[in-house]
Amino acid sequence: MAKTAVNKRDRIVVGRRKEAVARVIVKPGKGKITINGRKFGEYFPRLTHQIKIMAPIKACGVEKKYDFSAKVEGGGITGQTGAVVLGIARALVAENPDFQPILKKGKFLTRDPRMVERKKYGRHKARKSHQFSKR
Repeated sequence: MAKTAVNKRDRIVVGRRKEAVARVIVKPGKGKITINGRKFGEYFPRLTHQIKIMAPIKACGVEKKYDFSAKVEGGGITGQTGAVVLGIARALVAENPDFQPILKKGKFLTRDPRMVERKKYGRHKARKSHQFSKR
């Protein structure tokens, strides 16, 4: 299993996706999710992003048991969503190790390794080359 930075006192867990980094804190509560000090529905207005964030919580069946607070920075909105999902999943495992098989089966604990490929010299973009002229 990948290393998970967990602070035992506060249960701060890190999730990453592309260039986004999410630090998630989990506490026993009533199911409130705040991201950067705002409600998660306000921070992520797209319904698809909201469903993705709720997926690991629903998979474990703990919608009303824990409060999640996340600080997200870097990347775009989709990368931040993926980072928060990974952070929540890792936080749930840190809180209760019995959730690991459920979250692993749902592929919530897998870090998505895809990153933007760097631009190479002598090319327009990472892979696009200059137009070839035979004559």
